[in-house]
Amino acid sequence: MTAQALRVLIVDDEPLARLRLRGLLEAHTNVAVVGEADNGHAALSAMPTLQPDVVLLDIAMPGLNGLETAHQLHLQPAPPAIIFCTAYDEHALAAFEAQALDYLVKPVRGERLSAALDKARTYLAGRGQAQAAPSAARRTHLCARLRGSLRRIPIGDIYSLQADEKYVVVRHARGEDLIEESLKSLEVEFADVFIRIHRNCLVARSEITELRRSPEGHTFAVLRHVETPLEISRRCLTPLRDALHHL
Repeated sequence: MTAQALRVLIVDDEPLARLRLRGLLEAHTNVAVVGEADNGHAALSAMPTLQPDVVLLDIAMPGLNGLETAHQLHLQPAPPAIIFCTAYDEHALAAFEAQALDYLVKPVRGERLSAALDKARTYLAGRGQAQAAPSAARRTHLCARLRGSLRRIPIGDIYSLQADEKYVVVRHARGEDLIEESLKSLEVEFADVFIRIHRNCLVARSEITELRRSPEGHTFAVLRHVETPLEISRRCLTPLRDALHHL
């Protein structure tokens, strides 16, 4: 290991997959495996201590999946280079939208991993002088897959985000689409754009025109471009009112 060794974190819920990647990395004298994690939450928790330069990241993991984890990693002041290592190739478009440097399909071949690590070195070498502010890493669009194609939805066009089982329904200026992200990760990433009105719903702050109380005692958010008012939970009502007073 040299002073310039890449610090690598392996994130995969399968022990054998982690073992294989570790074995491939041992062939590199200028790479140091600083740790392993078996899920996205564990990886994010380990970041302050391990401070990896590169994260080898699986996509299909329980809890916080690889795509969601990547979005959270890119919110950090000095985000690591992310290389996805997955058994499925259908996530490639979403992976690169998540700003991944490379996308390796299992079983990962040594030469492909070497090429991906070279990309990571180039990325890290060029980041020092032109490192963006943390907010600059935030996405300007969300992506929805449509029968093999990809639709980019500008953040400014989105009216609301509503959780529906494993998907999130995005209501926007051109209609509705489904995305495979968690509502919580979207709330964290776009805290200044969207606000929670219910455990399963975020709305654009700029879209709220009125908080309306029904005869039954329920409170609803009236949005500028959404015909049906959306119910506000009691838990969200007070912080929502406070936030609206400062808009």
